[in-house]
Amino acid sequence: MTSVRDEALASKAWPFEEARRVLKRYEKAPPEKGYVLFQTGYGPSGLPHIGTFGEVARTTMVRRAFQEISDIPTRLICFSDDMDGLRKVPGNVPNKDMLAEDLNLPLTRVRDPFGTHEGFAQHNNARLCDFLDSFGFDYEFASATEYYTSGRFDEMLLVALDRFEKIQEIMLPTLGPDRRATYSCFLPISPKTGHVLQVPTLERNVAKGTIVYQEPDGEKVEIPVTGGHVKMQWKPDWALRWAALGVDYEMSGKDLIDSVTQSTKICRALGKAPPVALSYELFNDENGQKISKSKGNGLSMEDWLSYAAPESLQYFMYLKPKTAKRLYFDVIPKAVDEYHQQLRAYPGQDPKAQLNNPVFHIHGHDVPASDMVVTFSMLLNLASAASAHDKATLWGFIGKYAPDASPETHPGLDAAAGFAVRYYENFVQPEKTYRAPTDQERAALQDLADRLRGWDGEVEAEALQSEVFAVGKAHGFDPLRAWFSAIYEVLLGASQGPRFGGFIALYGVPETVALIDRALAGELATD
Repeated sequence: MTSVRDEALASKAWPFEEARRVLKRYEKAPPEKGYVLFQTGYGPSGLPHIGTFGEVARTTMVRRAFQEISDIPTRLICFSDDMDGLRKVPGNVPNKDMLAEDLNLPLTRVRDPFGTHEGFAQHNNARLCDFLDSFGFDYEFASATEYYTSGRFDEMLLVALDRFEKIQEIMLPTLGPDRRATYSCFLPISPKTGHVLQVPTLERNVAKGTIVYQEPDGEKVEIPVTGGHVKMQWKPDWALRWAALGVDYEMSGKDLIDSVTQSTKICRALGKAPPVALSYELFNDENGQKISKSKGNGLSMEDWLSYAAPESLQYFMYLKPKTAKRLYFDVIPKAVDEYHQQLRAYPGQDPKAQLNNPVFHIHGHDVPASDMVVTFSMLLNLASAASAHDKATLWGFIGKYAPDASPETHPGLDAAAGFAVRYYENFVQPEKTYRAPTDQERAALQDLADRLRGWDGEVEAEALQSEVFAVGKAHGFDPLRAWFSAIYEVLLGASQGPRFGGFIALYGVPETVALIDRALAGELATD
C-alpha cells in the first residue's frame, strides 16, 4: 500500500517538486547545522508589499512540502536588508522632506516618517511582522543591522576580505565602465556622517581584518570589516548571508535572475554551496506594469483583505508561480470562488489528489470545511440586483435560499457577504451600465417572466436554469451565449454574470419577475 510520504515524493504539485530539490542536497548526509534553512528577503526601503507576503507564503508551502518528505528539522528566516542606505525617498510615505535629509543613512538610522518607531526600517519591519503574524506563519525575523553589528557575519566577512579579488573578478565584468572604476564589494559606514559610502577600497589588511577608504572630504580612514563597520554590496551581501547562515532554499523574482547568478558565484568563492533557488514571475498592476513597493501601484495586502478572506490571497499565491499574473481588484472574486471549490473537493479526494490540491499547501493536513453555500460571484450579483449596501440585505435572500444558514452557523459566508457589499459599492456599482433590450431580447425576456409567474416547480437552480435555456432556444438565439449576455447586460448592467438559474433560486422567483418587468419598462436603462 502506498504511504502518504510515497505519494508526496511522487507529487507533481510545484511545492513538492521544489522540496525534492532541497532534499537532494542531503541525500548523502544530513546538514551539519542540524536543520534545513529556508529564507525570504525583504527590502524595508518601502512599506511591506503584497509581493513580500507572496514570497513568505510560497516559501512556507515549499517548507511544508519538505516536512512531508523528510524528517530533517526546518527553519524559516524572514531577513530584512535594513542596513542598506536610503538611496531615494519612497513616493508613498509622509514627511518626504525629513526623509530627504536622511538619504544615505542605513535604513535603521533613518527617522520614521510615521512617527511611531525608532527608525524607518523599524516601522516597516514591524508592519511586515504584524501582517505575517496575522496569517500565523511560522518564521523567525532577522535584521541585517543586528546580524552585522552583533558579529554573526564576522567570520564570513573575514573570508570575503581574504577573497576580495575573487569577488571583484566576479562583479566587475557585470558593471559599466564608470561603476567598475570605483566599485568595491565593501561599503564602509562612515564614522563621520553615518552614511553608507560607495567608495573604492584603497588598501586591505587581511591580517588585521581592515580596509582603507577615502571619505568624501578626502581623509583616508582605516576600519575593520567586522562588527558592523561595513556592509557588503547587494549581490555580495546576498552571497555572504547564504554562506554565513547555510541557507538551503530561497526564491526571488524573475527580475533578480542576474543577481542570483552572481551571488551564486560569490557564495562558491566564499567556499560554501549556494541554496536551491526558484525564480518566480512578477505581478503586474491593472496597466500591465510591474508592481513596485516604492510606487505603491497594484494591490496592497490591506487592499486584498478589504474584500476577501486571507486564505483566498494564499490560494492566489499558490497558482503557477512561474507564470506572470495580473494582480488587481478584479482577480479577487475568482480567487475566492476557486479556493472554496477546492475546499469542497478536498474531503472526497484520495491522498494523491489531496496532496495536489492547493488547499493542502495552504492549510497542511488541517483543511477546514467551506461554509460558502452561495458563491462570492453570486453574492456580488445579488448585491447588484438588490442594490444592497449592507450584508443584512443579502442575508434576507440567503435565508430563504438556505434556511439552515445564518451568520452564526456560517461565519465565513457572513464575512463574504460583508466583503461582497463593499466590493459591489466600490467596483461593481460605479461600472454598472444597463442597456435596453432588442426586439428579440424583449420578447424572450417577456416569455421568461411569464413562465416564472406560472412557476410551480421546486425553486431549484438546475430546473430554473433549464427553463432559462429553453427560453433562449425558443427565441432563436444562436449562439445561446448571446441570450445570457443579454440577460446580464439588460438585467444586471454587467457584461457577464452567474448561472442565471442559480441566481433566480437565490434572488427569488417573484423578485426576478419584478426585475424583468422593470427592465422591460425601461426603468433600469434610465436609472
